[in-house]
Amino acid sequence: MSSGTLVDQLEALLFVTESPATLESLASALRVTMGQVEQGLELLEQRLSERGAIRLIKIAGGYQLCTKEEYAVAVADFLQPQRRTLSRALMEVLAVIVYRQPITIAEIDATRGIASEYGVRSLVERRLIREVGRRPTPGRPVLYGTTQQFLHHFKLNDLKELPPVEIKAKDAE
Repeated sequence: MSSGTLVDQLEALLFVTESPATLESLASALRVTMGQVEQGLELLEQRLSERGAIRLIKIAGGYQLCTKEEYAVAVADFLQPQRRTLSRALMEVLAVIVYRQPITIAEIDATRGIASEYGVRSLVERRLIREVGRRPTPGRPVLYGTTQQFLHHFKLNDLKELPPVEIKAKDAE
């Protein structure tokens, strides 16, 4: 990729990506060092902040272009997105997974004291959680954990940004 400045090339790559791009992936695609990419991203961020409706953000372990906040209402009105809020039950299942991952459905059920299979299936469909492996016990139950989409949805860079929480199993009360 030799045409255009590094900043223009970074802008073009970030424009077409569907998910946050890491420094490594940008450096590899442009055949430059990660330091050069970091400098280019700083210049791009500065340039975008001075003009236009787009800004550069760091989210979910990478970089992505997004609409500036002052244009949010216009964009929302134009797209008319279907509001897909998470029910209280889904948020409860997700919270258990977030703080105890990797975790099996049986462990989620034991923590909540109620069947969670529907909630887990719904969260997988929404790409907020995924299968991350199998527990090496009889039956080899599926282990679930969060996804990059989870980080993106909740505007987190990584799981370390979550507030600390102590989860107690219902039978421990």
